[in-house]
Amino acid sequence: MPDGSIAGYRLTGRARAGEVGTWYDALAPDGARAGALRLDPVVLAAPGARERVVAAAAADRRLAQGGLTGLLPIVDLVAARTEVWLLTARPAMPAVTELPAGPGVAPDAGSAATVLVETAQTLLAVHAAGLAHGALHAGTVVAGEDGTAMLAERGLLAALRGVQPTAEHDAAAWAALARNLAAGWAAGDPAAARLFDRAAAAATTGGLGAARDVLLAGRDALPAGFATREPLVASIQRWAAGDAPTTPAPAGPEVDEGEIVTLLHPPAGARGPAGPVPPAGGADVPAGGLRFGPGVPAETTAAQIWRAGRDQSTLASGPPRGRTRRRRGGLLGSILVFLLILVAAVFLWSRRGDPLAVTAVEVRTPKAKGCDVTVNVIGVITTNGSAGPVTYEWRPSGERPVRQTDQLRSGAPTHQVSLKWRVAGDGTRRLTARLRVISPAGADGRPLEGKASFTYRC
Repeated sequence: MPDGSIAGYRLTGRARAGEVGTWYDALAPDGARAGALRLDPVVLAAPGARERVVAAAAADRRLAQGGLTGLLPIVDLVAARTEVWLLTARPAMPAVTELPAGPGVAPDAGSAATVLVETAQTLLAVHAAGLAHGALHAGTVVAGEDGTAMLAERGLLAALRGVQPTAEHDAAAWAALARNLAAGWAAGDPAAARLFDRAAAAATTGGLGAARDVLLAGRDALPAGFATREPLVASIQRWAAGDAPTTPAPAGPEVDEGEIVTLLHPPAGARGPAGPVPPAGGADVPAGGLRFGPGVPAETTAAQIWRAGRDQSTLASGPPRGRTRRRRGGLLGSILVFLLILVAAVFLWSRRGDPLAVTAVEVRTPKAKGCDVTVNVIGVITTNGSAGPVTYEWRPSGERPVRQTDQLRSGAPTHQVSLKWRVAGDGTRRLTARLRVISPAGADGRPLEGKASFTYRC
């Protein structure tokens, strides 16, 4: 293999330290910019670390195949003798920490809001899949050339350490990121800085969904036109112009291309103790043994390659007898795996979603006819369609409040409630029924309320 390349990816010489190794800017075989992460061989030597890294990378691939775009897209995970490289379809530079700092050159408060909203949304999707990042900070948030924010190294640090990352840890890390951006990119914009501090507090107490909603509701505090990402893109361009490679590209391992073990896409025809290698889409999910979240069953192809080493990838000298029969069996097995994955993905998708949020409250009252009547007051609570409990309180004028909690199912954007209000006596009175939603609160943190009035005459 030529120096300065790995599995067809040519390293340019621009590099930065990552959480679990060294990131290199690279050119893919088609000439497009890409990324390559050389994992630290010392931490990879821990028992089970390699298998857990394979599982984390495979989980990211499944998320990307399911439509999640907020993670740095993984192309492959390859091993060349003692080295392990993670290859990505987009460069892992610049990270948020690398962007220019200082007045006039640093990204603005609108750029910070863009990064925070997109990372929160991506983390919510990751958590909905039963996963977590585990090492979120400004160094693992990558700014794409178009200003999009992508999360890098998801789950890798936890995999190497053999620990289980949690959504609560991610929320706390996101809150720290929000406060750092408030003190940095929003230093000259006090209103935006206060908004980011409120979002950080919401993440700590109510989770990332609440934090994201605080940012969306407070967009009036952000610079005009922030959604265009122009200041962020300009900052990325300044970084690209001023951060030319200062060191030569590292030499790749002195091995032949045929000796590179492709862990997520085993080479066609490769075989080992488990028989033929299944297609990449089901390489790490055996039929009848679906498993989501960090970790995959021990008998995956990738795990077998790690255990068996380079000999696992030896190419067969010729087609063995019975190859057609095994190929048919492999095809049927792959179809079954695909169907099982599809069913599981649909199930997970149906369970995912944003936290329940109330967007409006409306109250309607009929005309009161006659004396000593029961008025049926109708309330309509409009939500974002997510599932969860809603606690509300009826407040009839002159009467004690009536509080109740209903459990809402997902998919219904409105929820109707009613109050049977008994009115009696002589005279004419103007009465008002108020409906206040106690929880969840509105976007500004205060309860939403609706009211309607009617006239009672007797």
